[in-house]
Amino acid sequence: MNKQSLLSECLGSFLLSATVVGSGIMASSLANGNGGIALLGNSLATGAILFVLVKTLGPVSGAHLNPAVTAAFLLERSLPIREGIGYIVAQITGCVLGVFFAHLMYDQTILQTSNTSRSGVGQFVSEIAATFTLVFAIVATLRIKPNAIAAVVALVITAGYWWTASTSFANPAISIARAFTDTFAGISPVDVPAFILAQFLGATLAVMVSRSLFSAAPHQS
Repeated sequence: MNKQSLLSECLGSFLLSATVVGSGIMASSLANGNGGIALLGNSLATGAILFVLVKTLGPVSGAHLNPAVTAAFLLERSLPIREGIGYIVAQITGCVLGVFFAHLMYDQTILQTSNTSRSGVGQFVSEIAATFTLVFAIVATLRIKPNAIAAVVALVITAGYWWTASTSFANPAISIARAFTDTFAGISPVDVPAFILAQFLGATLAVMVSRSLFSAAPHQS
């Protein structure tokens, strides 16, 4: 197993998670109770860091940074199972550590538990839609115009913050990590399993649809 790839996935997930939670804390503290302004700051920071991470880490590991994306590559048989499992462990580890680091930066209690409820049919369907859109966009772009992948991922997630009721987590590792922050970006632990199920369903649907539209397997990076 390539240690550089695992480090890339862990580091990228760490920076992504720290940005999501850290920008959420900053945005909510500056927005004076205006949820729309806070969400705008949170989404712009997330989209920006995703562009940078995919651009810089893509040549190393593919910059999945997301178990749902890794699952799509496993379904497409373009990633060995052992490597895929390693990616997922690295992604979850990086995301959780990123949350703790964001708390440290803002002088908050390191270990927290979220009290933010994100439940209901709308949230579940939103996560299916958000993850479907992300994975489909990745698979399609890698087949049509691989050099555009960083911009596509950043734009899909930035848009997802605004068009989905769940604000587009679209990432099981991020969902797990955000259960450990009682801040703007948090999600109650009891709601995480439904989010993860929806995300893997969305990823699976994206692979199925992409197979009906494209014939070549996606590239790793």
